[in-house]
Amino acid sequence: MLQKVPSRLGEAMRNVRAGAEELAIADTVLTGVNASIEVSSPAFQYNGTIPSKYTAYEEDVSPPIGWIGVPTDAQAVVLLVEDADSPTLEPFVHAIVWDLPGADAALPEGALTSKQDERNEAMGQNSFFNATYLPPDPPPGHGTHRYVFQVFALDVVPRFESPPGRAALLDCMRGHVLAKGLLIGTYERE
Repeated sequence: MLQKVPSRLGEAMRNVRAGAEELAIADTVLTGVNASIEVSSPAFQYNGTIPSKYTAYEEDVSPPIGWIGVPTDAQAVVLLVEDADSPTLEPFVHAIVWDLPGADAALPEGALTSKQDERNEAMGQNSFFNATYLPPDPPPGHGTHRYVFQVFALDVVPRFESPPGRAALLDCMRGHVLAKGLLIGTYERE
C-alpha cells in the first residue's frame, strides 16, 4: 500500500496523526460502557511491537486475537481495527468484522484475509472501501503507529445490506454496546 511513499514525506507528516481520542472506542456515546472485555494476542503484548510477520512487508496475515469477558446476554461481537496514528483526520480502518458470536472467542492467525473471498462475508469496509483486512503498513519515517484492536459486545445482531464502513457500523452500534475492550500493538517502519 504505502511501500513507495518516500521516507521524507513520512518524516514531514510526523506530527500529523488522527489521535487516540478519535478511535471508535473513545466515542462519547460509549462513555460509561463497561470496559470488561480483555483482548489479547499470543503474538504480542499490550502496547508491544507487532511482529513483522503480521505486516504488509512480510507474510501479510492477521495476528491471532482473542477476547474474554463478554457479557452472557450479548448477541454479537464486533471487531474494529484502527490505526490511531495515521496521517488522516480519522483513524485509518484496517478491518471491521461485524457478525461474530456474542461470546468469548478467538480468531486464529490469518483468519482475516487481505484478499476478497468467502471468508469476508461478515467484514465491513476498510479505509480503502474494500471488505478485506489491511495489515499494518505505516508510511516510512512517520514514527511508531498504534494499531488498536477494539472489541464491542452488542445486545443485538447487526444487519447490513452491504459491507458497512466505519460510520455505518458506529451508527448501528449506538445504544447497543454492553461492554468493550481493546488491545494495542505498535509498529514502525524505518
